[in-house]
Amino acid sequence: MNITVAGTGYVGLVTGVSLAEIGHRVVCFDIDKEKVMTLMKGKSPIYEPGLEEMIIKNQTNERLTFSFEPNIAYSNPDIIIIAVGTPGNSDGSADLSYVKKVAKDISKYLKKDKVTVVTKSTVSIGTNHKIKLWIEEDANADLKVDIVSNPEFLREGTAIYDTFNGDRIVIGSENESAAKLLEDVYRPFNLPFVHTDIESAEMIKYASNAFLATKISFINEIANLCEKIGANIEDVSKAVGMDRRIGSDFLQAGLGYGGSCFPKDTNALVQLAGHVQHSFNLLESVIEVNNKQPFLLLQKARGIVGSSFKDKKVAVLGIAFKPNTDDIREAASLILIKELIKDKAIVNVFDPIARHNVEKVFGDLVNYNETIEETIKDTELVFIATEWTQIKTFTISKYKELMKTPNVVDGRNCYSLQDMKKLDITYASVGRKTIIRENV
Repeated sequence: MNITVAGTGYVGLVTGVSLAEIGHRVVCFDIDKEKVMTLMKGKSPIYEPGLEEMIIKNQTNERLTFSFEPNIAYSNPDIIIIAVGTPGNSDGSADLSYVKKVAKDISKYLKKDKVTVVTKSTVSIGTNHKIKLWIEEDANADLKVDIVSNPEFLREGTAIYDTFNGDRIVIGSENESAAKLLEDVYRPFNLPFVHTDIESAEMIKYASNAFLATKISFINEIANLCEKIGANIEDVSKAVGMDRRIGSDFLQAGLGYGGSCFPKDTNALVQLAGHVQHSFNLLESVIEVNNKQPFLLLQKARGIVGSSFKDKKVAVLGIAFKPNTDDIREAASLILIKELIKDKAIVNVFDPIARHNVEKVFGDLVNYNETIEETIKDTELVFIATEWTQIKTFTISKYKELMKTPNVVDGRNCYSLQDMKKLDITYASVGRKTIIRENV
């Protein structure tokens, strides 16, 4: 089929490339000309393992093209997939301006009298019906628009894998023919389909992310309690996760959730609940727990090195909100760095992929390093904020060898307590006992 994907962020680009991979003819459209020119050269503007190779392959096979011209992208597709951003407004609700712009462009440039519009962007309940109205109010009277809500469940860093190995494909439609058409599009993925009405499909996305965020905040609260009673969160999480009713995913204690989805979607769901006079107390607590988690790590550090970080040389290892991505949106590391800068610390940072995004935020306020060794050299304190493989496999004896004062505060529990006890360093983590070096 001829498919246009509007938006070349994580969701749009991965979706477009994956649909080309299973045989469809795909145009990925974006208003950012510079980004499109980069994609035309076979270069991905985002870091996602395997994505660039798949782009080049499908460009070569002439199944994948990129455009910044709406008259080309929207003129004659069978299906248009909306995958533009829906950032959060100041009140927590989703900003639908980019979605509305796509709808208006469809009505302006579409030359066919029938089209199926599929929404992958995470949107508030009722938005898909608005999209249909936005298109039809400016289109010719003969245009027939079918709307389908088709939420995505991709994880940054494993988005391609998730596309081909997902748990389900949710199709929320207003008629059977539109649902059948989308089934035909996705059939080569060989994944189970879940058919719902449009509103239910919109809610499924929010409910899924809110539940996962709840698991993260729950285990972090348990971790904070473990520290006070002397229990070990890793043992607790392992045993709890073995219960098939619960599962082990998203039960790793740490700095909390971040990225482009969970913070935005949890806030949006609380906002949605407020609009219908429903107090979502549970989710409000989830957000509160997540927001305070990085500050608990700072509190641990102050207990080790003193109340002020002024003039202390401090390293932050890992800036991306999770490994295998260059996305730093809502990353807990940003809170750590901002507090350190505010306290007039000398801040060294390391991230194997996300440095270019960090520089956009902090400029010359921090020192950038290419290796962990350079980052921690002569420092008095190290924060670990992202569990990159390079950090997890780092030779831990080097902390003692290279640091001026070996104090490590690990927000991701990268190292075992048994290994760290063998070294004369202070090691604080999340939900586990703090190891105090003997020669303090």
